[in-house]
Amino acid sequence: MTASETTPLIHHHHPEEDIDPLPQPHIDTIHQPQDEETLHEYRTDVSLIAILPSLLVGVFLAAMDNLVVASVYGKIGSDLNQLSKMSWIASAYLLTTTCFQPLYGKLSDIFGRKACLLFAYITFAIGSAWCGLARSMDELIVARAFAGIGGGGMTTLVSIVVSDIVPLHKRGTWQGFLNIIYATGASAGAPLGGLMADRIGWRWAFLFQAPATILAALLVLVSLNIPHRHPDANDRTTWEKFKRIDFAGALTLVLAVLTLLLALDRGGNVSWSDKMVLITAPISVALFIAFFLIEGFYASDPFAPPRIVFDKGLLSCYIAYFFSMGGFFAALFYLPLYFQAVLSLNASESGLRMLPAIAGSVSGSLGGGILMQKTGKYYTLTIISYICMIFGCGVVVLFTGIVGRNFVAIGCGLAIAGFGSGSGATTVLVALIARSGNRDQAVSTAVSYLFRSLGSVVGVSVGGTLLQGSLRADLRKELSGVVKKEEVEEIVRRATGTLEFLQELEPKVRAVVVAAYEGAVRYPFMMAFVFSFVATAASLFIIEQPLKKETKTAPASPSDSEDDRAGREERT
Repeated sequence: MTASETTPLIHHHHPEEDIDPLPQPHIDTIHQPQDEETLHEYRTDVSLIAILPSLLVGVFLAAMDNLVVASVYGKIGSDLNQLSKMSWIASAYLLTTTCFQPLYGKLSDIFGRKACLLFAYITFAIGSAWCGLARSMDELIVARAFAGIGGGGMTTLVSIVVSDIVPLHKRGTWQGFLNIIYATGASAGAPLGGLMADRIGWRWAFLFQAPATILAALLVLVSLNIPHRHPDANDRTTWEKFKRIDFAGALTLVLAVLTLLLALDRGGNVSWSDKMVLITAPISVALFIAFFLIEGFYASDPFAPPRIVFDKGLLSCYIAYFFSMGGFFAALFYLPLYFQAVLSLNASESGLRMLPAIAGSVSGSLGGGILMQKTGKYYTLTIISYICMIFGCGVVVLFTGIVGRNFVAIGCGLAIAGFGSGSGATTVLVALIARSGNRDQAVSTAVSYLFRSLGSVVGVSVGGTLLQGSLRADLRKELSGVVKKEEVEEIVRRATGTLEFLQELEPKVRAVVVAAYEGAVRYPFMMAFVFSFVATAASLFIIEQPLKKETKTAPASPSDSEDDRAGREERT
């Protein structure tokens, strides 16, 4: 077969890997699934085992960073006396991660996977060092945003590289393996962050990541050598390549999400009728509209092309990602606050209580990948995965105060929710790769990370808004009959500023504050429960396409026209 611009980047065919086709019903007769023989026909002699270490170190560090921060932000907020801004520690990182992840897909098509991965690692290392040296909460938030520019590429590019090399029907298993590394990093991050915060200070939770990331960059420099043959790399000069990058879309998206977060933060901490809320909320809506107009009509090479975002088979995958990640992150981010404020655990103990979620996530991811490789199907498995997430989040909601406090039940709920989230993340990724063509797999994968990260930042931010609004309202209401009227606002200010203040209160007042925290923290958990329902509903519209197929027809992409498909069928 003659190679064309729709063929994959890498070529190497192993006859011994040919398999008997499994008879599958075709729900979509236009977009053909990835064809195993076609996919192998264009592979080069690139050994995944040889380049694996350079990829896994980055995945490990990116995962560890997430839960290192989740387990220490209470300490950070208390130390810097700005606990009410704690959600911004995560939101700032997720903001830039969200907006740069889709860019990495297009950038790696133009400049190559290796160059972009090196840039991501070095930027993350500088940002981590800056976080550890930050002198104020505002500086830390800015540093986290800078680190997110690099963090956005560390996971996205690894998925793209693996998709370049691994056959589609084995992609789920390899994704499960990558998720084991991710889960190992996350499971190490939670207790390690808490231990550092309790023993040597929270700053070392960031500082130690810088040299480790530099080591990963050196491994990439030495071992990652993949031929770069994408059609988008054919421009003659670097300037011509840069002109094709959708910086206008990226900047507009950053400003749209930033103004949304400002409105949510101000509304939860001050008032929904505050002047800043009334200004930033409409601006955010206008910027989101401008972003879609730029992507649809202005950008010559958009990083989130409407033909990919709104493709009927891909959109359901993106929506499922958005709500599943938003719900799971909301639960993970605010559980340590529940453990520390309500149950009086330290940062180390809180980190250890997060391990069931990680164990469930890795089990679900690997199990989902193995089942997909054996059956060649993912539709039913995806729905079951998100139903598990609903059940797990429901258990967490019930046993964080509604029917009692029970560590074992919370742990079981976390494990079940993690299992559903991990399995769903793997099956949905394979679903969207099967739907998109080889030419578009990097962009569609990057767009999926856009929705995952956008869901995460919305989940954390909305959860924080609900928490802060409920906490302040309950404190003002319940304290009015316990302390003098003039003391209420001071207690509210200090109780939402640092957890250490709770130990200074009289037992009667402390009980009121703890009860307020318990009621307020439950709101992010309930939001996770609702988000899981929406993710399940979205998964019902995912299009099943067999992962193993006998036909020699090359897979179509969302960008293919009818003439393209007809011509390709004639050639085959």
